[in-house]
Amino acid sequence: MGVYKYLRQAWQKPSADVKLIWRHRLIAWRRDPSCLKIEHPTRLDKAKALGYKAKQGFFIVRQRVLRGGHQRSLTGMGARKSGNQRAYLNLRKNYQWIAEERASKDFPNCEVLNSYYAAEDGKHYWYEIIMVDRSHPVVVNDKSIAWINSRSQKGRTSRGLTSAGRRARGLLWKGKGSEKTRPSRASQTK
Repeated sequence: MGVYKYLRQAWQKPSADVKLIWRHRLIAWRRDPSCLKIEHPTRLDKAKALGYKAKQGFFIVRQRVLRGGHQRSLTGMGARKSGNQRAYLNLRKNYQWIAEERASKDFPNCEVLNSYYAAEDGKHYWYEIIMVDRSHPVVVNDKSIAWINSRSQKGRTSRGLTSAGRRARGLLWKGKGSEKTRPSRASQTK
């Protein structure tokens, strides 16, 4: 077995010592800002599987997203409104897609390659997002990642082209006995 297989097994079945380490780690993560650029991925096996390379032009961002219902506060009403009268939105976006969008707003010159789950507690989710600097010379000269510089890949997070966005749009779902994915959520009703 390779190193990454052992890392994957350690992540799936953590020991008691590891759980204690994660508890202290989450306490420290809560104090960090919601969007934080980090040096190394927390889950190296997952990051490598999703396209991360330890070279210039690639970096990881840890993004924190608040858990709970998606709600919009009613501001500018003039009079006091109770908390029960907020506009609750039934968004089809998942938390991972929201985290990717927020990270891409903080780093406008970079593109989101992919992301993965890092941790959660009762109040927050943490995702680690793999970012690529499109204009970096190492990225431009690397043929395996040069596709990210094409015009069709610009703003791929906001258009739902990452794996989290495609999952929320219903493009990664395979039906019972079907050979291919369905084109969109709207086509299911037709």
